[in-house]
Amino acid sequence: MNEYDIKRGHFEKIEGGKLETIMRDLFGAVKKDGDTLISNFGALEAITVRVDSKKSIFVETKMNTNVDDKTASDTIRVYNQFLERATGFTSKERRKKAAKE
Repeated sequence: MNEYDIKRGHFEKIEGGKLETIMRDLFGAVKKDGDTLISNFGALEAITVRVDSKKSIFVETKMNTNVDDKTASDTIRVYNQFLERATGFTSKERRKKAAKE
């Protein structure tokens, strides 16, 4: 499970049912299990998301490695869009932040 920081002031864009709406827009159907959201898309057999606090979310993924290149690249693109919309950080900013830690 990976923990991602949420950009300061960005929590209001994902609080309540807004994170579920983001997931539904990008991944399609979303199942809710308490405070955990579960979906799938392309090579993502399962993506499980839980908001920890106003400062971080936890994301766990289960990947299917036996997919074609187009499905793999589409999955990566949509997953990065999700993380950007959920955390407020671009992939470049997340990479830079991870390198610091």
